[in-house]
Amino acid sequence: MTTEIQSDNRDQISFISVDSAPKKFAGFIPVWRAPATLAVFTLIAAMLLWMVNTPAGAQIFPNRDFVFSPYEGNHAIAIRIFLVSFYIAFGCFSSGTLIARLSFAADMTITFLMICGLLDLANLSAQYWLNVSFSLHFSAIVSGLVGFAVYSFKLLERGFMPSRIRIEHRAVKSTRAVIRLSTALLVASMVSLWVGSMDLDAVKTMRSWTLLGGIGPGVFLFLPVLFGQLYLLAIWDIMVAKTVKYRPPISVVVPAHNEQYIIEDTIRAMDTAAKHYGGEVHILIMNNNSSDDTEGIARATLAACEAASGKVINVPKPGKSNALNAGLDAVQTEFFIRVDADTLVGEDNFSRAMPFFTDPSVGVVGGVPVPPGGALFDRARLLEVQVKHGFYSVAMGAVNGVVGIPGMFVVMRTEHPRYLGGFVEGMNGEDTDLSLRIGELGYHSVVDPKLRYVSEVPASYKHMREQRMRWFRSVYHISSRCRDLIYSSNRSLRGKVILPYMLVNSARRAMLVPLIIFGALETLFAFNPMSPIVWQSVVAVTTGAPSIVAICATLLNGVPKGIIALPEYLIFRVMRAYFTLESMLSILIDVDAENLERATTRDLQKSGPVGIA
Repeated sequence: MTTEIQSDNRDQISFISVDSAPKKFAGFIPVWRAPATLAVFTLIAAMLLWMVNTPAGAQIFPNRDFVFSPYEGNHAIAIRIFLVSFYIAFGCFSSGTLIARLSFAADMTITFLMICGLLDLANLSAQYWLNVSFSLHFSAIVSGLVGFAVYSFKLLERGFMPSRIRIEHRAVKSTRAVIRLSTALLVASMVSLWVGSMDLDAVKTMRSWTLLGGIGPGVFLFLPVLFGQLYLLAIWDIMVAKTVKYRPPISVVVPAHNEQYIIEDTIRAMDTAAKHYGGEVHILIMNNNSSDDTEGIARATLAACEAASGKVINVPKPGKSNALNAGLDAVQTEFFIRVDADTLVGEDNFSRAMPFFTDPSVGVVGGVPVPPGGALFDRARLLEVQVKHGFYSVAMGAVNGVVGIPGMFVVMRTEHPRYLGGFVEGMNGEDTDLSLRIGELGYHSVVDPKLRYVSEVPASYKHMREQRMRWFRSVYHISSRCRDLIYSSNRSLRGKVILPYMLVNSARRAMLVPLIIFGALETLFAFNPMSPIVWQSVVAVTTGAPSIVAICATLLNGVPKGIIALPEYLIFRVMRAYFTLESMLSILIDVDAENLERATTRDLQKSGPVGIA
């Protein structure tokens, strides 16, 4: 990458648009609401922990948690008390009427405790009929996973969400993907068991430091080993897919809202890429209700282009999807590239991306964004993109499991988004929604880790907060709109595994800061003398597996300098988790719960028309 920003004044940007909080589904929340949530959570958690550790409480709950049957062993943290405390605090400060918020908190709490009661009943039955008992360690892990799932799906049920649509699923031969995934899972499991069984002092120490029940290093290694294998398979696929030069005419659609600070650099970078490409490149700058000089600068820069042609099209209706759909209507080529206005494409991006489309099964191609460098969050962002886009997304391509490719730079066949009705309007996550549905049509999504481009990173806390709240909310918007994949009978890896995992992972991230607080409470006040928790456990929850994956990702992608930024990245992960909590608090809560398994009349009335698909 040789492209650089001519003048980096990102610290002056305070971006906000109608997409920041879609009015049907989210509201802007004040900065005090998350701290208030955490304060109330801390108070409730401290009271409950004190209660179960009094002499009377210990007689009712000898495991010092809301556990209703005897288990063997100890746990490192009272996970059920943690989750109940979080449910109540989150419900109190979520967005909605008082009745809606209280009923939401009660729904989560009662549902979770009922499931835990069934788990405890199963434990009692096993003791009575089989004379065996589950370990408290196992119970804590299951309770935690159940708690994350209850939170996510209750938020989907009670939050104002995009309506469910029918997802067209075309079955394709998946034998190779199944074999690859099964083999990778088997190898990762064997490696994890082998490492976990080692009688080494280092292994014993690592096992005692982890937070949820003493999970050991073998479990920490499972994901890196699993995705490492898939990554290597995906790289092999990319290498053998390379063909001779393919240079069909392409259009580049760029939605732009108040981008005068960078639009000149953006267009110049695309002109340089067009020279390298050698084929016809037509740039469409979709000026979306800008109040600055975006239009004038773009027109002048386009007129000065040497290899590319282009024009500015004004789209007065605010909203990125409106601009994208107007651009899609204007495209006259077989392929188009959707680029953000703050993305500086690399010189070889067009040339490297287009040959993949000589394979008729390829529907979407993307790459890896890299930060410009020099601003507050850029070093941490470098590690983040190497992990998410350069490692996980690349790896999922090996089993045709890529859910979404970000709109910073994505190449598509024009016929596909037109067939699907264009970009969905009025919600967050329009790019992921479209690439996911193209994948369900049976087309492959390819993420090439060597296809790199410079993408803006917010330089201020305020801008970063706005961006991440928008991004993290999109997980729920996409899951709600595309929940047909989860509940239909179609055998879809994205629907049956990846979307549910994304929801559970989002819940885990939203609870990370409360979990650190809760662990600190148990450690500092030593509520439970039988708990094996130590101070290292509180630190491990923010390091552990994330550090291992980050190091693997940077080394595999040939960016070893990223390891230097590991401390910043780990701190950034905590801040990102805090933004996730704020994002979830912004979701509007309804009084009544919705049946997620079918699209109802109430659902359509509640959400209204979203998009044209």
